[in-house]
Amino acid sequence: MSLRLEPKVTLALRAEMIRVSDAAVDAIMAEVPAYTDAWQGSMGHTIAAAVRQALDGFVTIASRSSDEVVPRSAAVDGAYALGRGEARSGRSMDALLAAYRVGAKVAWHELSQIAVAAGLQAAGLAQFAELVFAYIDELSASSVAGHADELATSGRVRQRYLDHLVRQLLSGASTEVLRASAERADWTPPTTLTAVMLPSSQARGAMVLLSERTLQSDAVVPERAEGEFAVLLVPDVGRSRSTLLRQLADRVAVVGPSRHWEQVRSSYSRAMRMVHAAPHNGPALDTEAQLADLVLTADPEALADLKLRALAPLEQFRPAARAKLEETLRSWLLHMGRREAVAEALFVHPQTVRYRVGQLREAFGDKLDDPVWVRDLVVALG
Repeated sequence: MSLRLEPKVTLALRAEMIRVSDAAVDAIMAEVPAYTDAWQGSMGHTIAAAVRQALDGFVTIASRSSDEVVPRSAAVDGAYALGRGEARSGRSMDALLAAYRVGAKVAWHELSQIAVAAGLQAAGLAQFAELVFAYIDELSASSVAGHADELATSGRVRQRYLDHLVRQLLSGASTEVLRASAERADWTPPTTLTAVMLPSSQARGAMVLLSERTLQSDAVVPERAEGEFAVLLVPDVGRSRSTLLRQLADRVAVVGPSRHWEQVRSSYSRAMRMVHAAPHNGPALDTEAQLADLVLTADPEALADLKLRALAPLEQFRPAARAKLEETLRSWLLHMGRREAVAEALFVHPQTVRYRVGQLREAFGDKLDDPVWVRDLVVALG
């Protein structure tokens, strides 16, 4: 800028600095709803001080020649700090820019009147206006940068808190610890959480479909070779469980049971077991529909020992014959001894079923009439 204010104009502007800044503040309070109550407490003093600092910086710039080095850092840094403070206070960038627009309008109106009254010629008024608005643009840009940086920083900090909360939830931390972490992360706990496990590559797409309060973390599934898994903790599924399953229908997901949010580790553990027990590439699996399989696979070694003991009477037969007898015994138990139903299920003649059952009774003796032994056989045969 080639404009340089005469000393008498500069003095006049400085003499009215407090009044002009107060006028700008009053206008912002009146015209920008987000700032109606902003002047209470320390933040109000910070904002008012930033307005005065900005006006003082402008007069300093306008009073120097174009070839002088003008130290703008104080006002620009103040505007940057103001932007960060506004973000921390919860005011939007739109509100911040609206405040700048109102402040610029008032500042131009007041400063131009003072400058003209003090002797600024009409020829210099256009340059004065250009200087005013260029300066305000610079300050507003600095505030916008501060606002954006604060949001980015606070977002990263909050995400770290959320990640920490998820780790505590999945590890089964105490109620006191979980509630403190939820408050620190600014996360309102739901009534229940439901763990969903799915490949990490599908997690982002699934998150779009779910509640914004859904939490996400990586899951360690060391025995799986198909790639990394993610765990989603979905709030308050309740009666909409069928909706959740439909939303995940085209994803390789496992949905655990709904649990009180502080006990979601239970849901996560069951979903994890299902991932291990039933690797699949199809639609979402509902653990609530797989409870029997989960029980049968809860202790693989115990199940193997039970099979050896319960089916020991069939060791006398050749492998092929033993396989047919095991198949027949399983169907016979499931159909409660109805020969026709067993024959239909196995695609054999009823006489074949009768012959095989005769072999089974000979091998097992009265054990087939013992309720405890029958229970063990049903579990062993799956």
